[in-house]
Amino acid sequence: MSEKRTDTAGMVVRIGHLYPTLMSVAADRGNLFSIERRCKWRGISTEVEQIFVKQTPDFTKYDLILIHGAADREMEIASKDIQHKASSLLEAAESGSVFLSVCAGYQLLGHYYKPFDGPELKGVGLFDMYTEGGSTRFMTHMALECTFEETGTKVLVGYENHSGRTYLGPKSQPLGKVLAGWGNNGKDGVEGAMYKNAFGTYTHGPVLPKNPWFTDLLIQRALEHRYGKVKLLPLDDSTENAAHDAAQKLAMEFKGTMSAIEATPWKR
Repeated sequence: MSEKRTDTAGMVVRIGHLYPTLMSVAADRGNLFSIERRCKWRGISTEVEQIFVKQTPDFTKYDLILIHGAADREMEIASKDIQHKASSLLEAAESGSVFLSVCAGYQLLGHYYKPFDGPELKGVGLFDMYTEGGSTRFMTHMALECTFEETGTKVLVGYENHSGRTYLGPKSQPLGKVLAGWGNNGKDGVEGAMYKNAFGTYTHGPVLPKNPWFTDLLIQRALEHRYGKVKLLPLDDSTENAAHDAAQKLAMEFKGTMSAIEATPWKR
C-alpha cells in the first residue's frame, strides 16, 4: 500500500458551485469561504466555477461540488433546471467527486420533494431518499455524531431550519446520529445522507467554519479524487474549535425544543 502524500502545497481543488445566487440562504456561502481559506493556509489552490441555470458543464471535472439552501420559489426553478444536469451530476458522484449539499440542495439530490402545499419537485436521485413537507418547522441548534475512517467519531454542529421530512432508502446511509435537534424527520434519530463521497445535511450555520474536521475531510477527499491518497497537515484550529464547542453547548441546552411551530413561506 502506498503512503499518503503530505506535500499538498501546489495541489489544486476544482470546485463547482451550483446555483450560487439562486440557492445560498442562511450564510451557506460561508462553506465555500471556509474551504478556500483552509486550502490557502496549506498552499493548496482552489479554482471555483459558478454554475447557473441553463449551464450544463461536465461535472466530473470538479473535485468538489457545492449546492446550498433556498426557499420554495427558487427551488422550483432549480428543480426544473437540474434535470438537464442530472446525468452528469450522477456520473460525477459515481466517479468519486465530493458533494456538499445543504437543506434545499440536499433535498434536490434525492428522488423528490413534495411541499406541504404545492406540486412535487423532482430531484436528481443521487441519494436514495424522498422528502415531504410538514405543517411545522424544525428550527433549533443541532448536534450529530458522525463516524468516518479518516476522523473516527466526531460531533458535527449547526442550526437546522426546515419543514421537510426526509426519509432514507436502503441505498443511502445517514450522515450521523442525532444528539440534539430533529434531524431528517424528527422520528428516526438520524440526520443527513451519504453516498460514496456525496454528503447531504440540513445543517446551516454555515456548517463548515465551526466544524474544521469536516471541512478537512471534504478537502482531503477532493484532493484524493485528483491526486490519490493524501494527508493534510494540521492547522491551529483553536478559534474554530471554540466556536464548535459553544455551538454544541447551545444544541444540548436547546435539546427537544423548537423555536417555531407553524410552517412559514420559507418551507425548506
